[in-house]
Amino acid sequence: MIIGPKYKICKRLGSSVFEKCQTKSFSLAAQRAEATKKGKRPGSDFNRQLLEKQKLRLIYSLTEKQFSSYVFEALESGVSPSQYLFQKLELRLDSLIYRTGISGTRRAARQLATHGHFTINGKRVTIPSYQLSVGSVVGLRDGSKGSALFQGIEERLKEHKTPPWITFDPDTRVATVVAVPAWGAQDSIVDFGAVFEYYTR
Repeated sequence: MIIGPKYKICKRLGSSVFEKCQTKSFSLAAQRAEATKKGKRPGSDFNRQLLEKQKLRLIYSLTEKQFSSYVFEALESGVSPSQYLFQKLELRLDSLIYRTGISGTRRAARQLATHGHFTINGKRVTIPSYQLSVGSVVGLRDGSKGSALFQGIEERLKEHKTPPWITFDPDTRVATVVAVPAWGAQDSIVDFGAVFEYYTR
């Protein structure tokens, strides 16, 4: 998926979109830029909704077609759309790889999954969007354990904090989904309501 200049996108949507923007220097630059905007007219509701939609889509590195499919599925689910959408996004194979700390970025996690470096319940999978469920066991494929891609990440794994719905052993590099990801508005960096407003306007 072609994205474009990442720093430029982060200035428009926020540093949460890409990991490379989550630095002290970028944060200071963003604060200075925000200070110069004071006094300007606020954007329209449509613009706000569009920005939130783009932010969430790019955080998970999805195409518009992929993302809108998740959104409409959430709207038709009959349960909380925000919870449903968050759960679908977090239970993707590439999201779990990123959450364990094995990969430093979601885009890298997607590539690792595509190249078949991981197994799910003992079977090799090459689909980054593969939906996991409670009880799913994700492990590094035996043939990939000696790959240079996974060398030198021991310290990062020791310091990385996985979310409570995953148990992860950094030594064996095996992760298990032990609960359903729980979305809380207070923890979200994206206005999920605005995302749904965009698609139902």
